Amino acid sequence: MNWFTKTFSSTLGRKFIMSITGLFLCSFLVVHLVGNLTLFRQDGGEAFNIYSHFMANNPVIRTMEFVLVAGFLFHIYDAIVLTRRNKAARPVGYANSHPEQNSTWSSRNMGLLGTFILVFLLVHLWNFFVPARFGELEGVPNAEYLNLYSEVVLAFKNPIYVALYVIAMIALAYHLIHGFQSAFQSLGLTHKKYTPFIQKFGYAFSVLICLGFAAIPLYFFFFV
Repeated sequence: MNWFTKTFSSTLGRKFIMSITGLFLCSFLVVHLVGNLTLFRQDGGEAFNIYSHFMANNPVIRTMEFVLVAGFLFHIYDAIVLTRRNKAARPVGYANSHPEQNSTWSSRNMGLLGTFILVFLLVHLWNFFVPARFGELEGVPNAEYLNLYSEVVLAFKNPIYVALYVIAMIALAYHLIHGFQSAFQSLGLTHKKYTPFIQKFGYAFSVLICLGFAAIPLYFFFFV
């Protein structure tokens, strides 16, 4: 197992793990958005409550939650390790360097974007996931959220939370735009014929996913 630990603790190995976990988290975003889009149905929240109840009680989904948490933790840990290694390799920046000329703003600020997304995620989990799973928080009467839709409506009437949500989705879009392309590059899946398509697909994916999420709080704040 020595070769295994050395391989995956190396910079290339950590980039590989970060890429795999990042793409896995992208798949979670798709599933989560599809479920959340049921909020737009004009049925008083019935479809969304059915979806929420299924997600909360299905044993396969509950098991996958542990995989999802592990994916987040690995992704965050590898990001911290790689950032420290990069800073250690270049403790003093070049005096006349112009990073904006050969890198994007998002690529230079992935740590900042990731930190903001993490803060939002913790707030989001505290508002919805924690009460739904563990109950008796913020006046929630039970652990199943029999009417989670009403809690969503209430949360998205708070302008501060709506603003935080939308800004977090903008940060996530920038994070994904760079991260999606970098993941394929780290996995060695680059080719002059296919890389431009991957870049365009990653850009479209990032923008559409984040627009979909951001539209939900804005819809409830202004129209419900």
